[in-house]
Amino acid sequence: MTRRAHIAMIGVPLVSHIRPSLEVIRELVARGHRVTYANDPLAAELIAPTGAEQVPCPSLLPAADHDWPDDPIGAMRIFLEDAIAMLPRLHAHYDADPADVYLYDIGAYAARALAEAQRRPIVQLSPTLVGWDGYQDEIGGPMRQLPGADAYFGRFAEWLAGSGATTVDVDAFAGKPVRAVAMITEAMQPHADRVDREAVEFVGPCFDLRAEQGSWRRPAGAGKVLLVSLGSAFTRQPGFYRNCLAAFGDRPGWHVVLQIGKHVDTAALGEIPANVEVHRWVPQRAVLEQADAFVTHAGMGGCGEGLLAGVPMIAVPQAAEQFMNADRLVELGVARRLDTADATPEALWSALTALVGDGEVAARLRELSARAKGEGGTARACDLIEQQLGRGPAS
Repeated sequence: MTRRAHIAMIGVPLVSHIRPSLEVIRELVARGHRVTYANDPLAAELIAPTGAEQVPCPSLLPAADHDWPDDPIGAMRIFLEDAIAMLPRLHAHYDADPADVYLYDIGAYAARALAEAQRRPIVQLSPTLVGWDGYQDEIGGPMRQLPGADAYFGRFAEWLAGSGATTVDVDAFAGKPVRAVAMITEAMQPHADRVDREAVEFVGPCFDLRAEQGSWRRPAGAGKVLLVSLGSAFTRQPGFYRNCLAAFGDRPGWHVVLQIGKHVDTAALGEIPANVEVHRWVPQRAVLEQADAFVTHAGMGGCGEGLLAGVPMIAVPQAAEQFMNADRLVELGVARRLDTADATPEALWSALTALVGDGEVAARLRELSARAKGEGGTARACDLIEQQLGRGPAS
């Protein structure tokens, strides 16, 4: 039996980064561990049901309004400045109460600096794809050519040198975790054959419908159900929602669940067809378990949920790795990609009719759903974390 330990999770207050690991945190608490969770007070409502003790750590990230810079370097700079501000707060708490093992989100750079300074084991809980052999040349190299990159990497290196971390190379520190539990299905990982399997374990999505906040019931008489959601961050798309209403509204045999987020006024959508229900938020996993298709922004969480539920997807990527995710879904044979500008009512309806009822798509989804469910999920993630107890930082 594994001894009771102090396990600390250090995260960022972004819903798409918090939700994927909540079941892991809940299970670690259920196994008898004392789990502390350092994050912004904005995340308290999500964290509290897990039973973890929250360590308030105000963040600089624009989690409330999602007002991110348009350029990638600008967005990366916010994460870096957040880490610089967070590290002293983490030391103030955890130097007096160090964890036996630290867990951290991919955006919480300060966590690795803290763990290395304390010589404690650390595990990255990745809610998205992980780096592969050659990643720095293929992805990182072009990033270094962008305007502002020199100043950003210089600032990172300067902070890292004085942070107490033992890994002082920026690319190694930010891009190559010592250990990682990837909470995605391996099928979504680009170049999976080039991932360091000594460091990375794929456990699949760690979701549990029993823990879903809220429920949804398929309306009586609904022939097929379509969910439309752009997630939690990139939801300011009234024009896209209107195109969805034009594409899918009043279609015989279809019931549509449209999630629009908190930033769009429902009045901007115009008349809502009778077969459409509009919400600011829906219990997505509960809907997908009863759905026949999914229009998604192709965030990794949504991709994983769609694959677990075995539903075909129309991917409309909005930012960051979502474009890569969308292409991967197409490669897997379970989706069509439409960029926002191309997502006309005609294109949306054409993509839906091409996907639904396609026997090959259905067969691929059954296979991928079974593979994702067989990767171990929450239980395996917790087993891997417990294996690190008592080990050193490089064990």
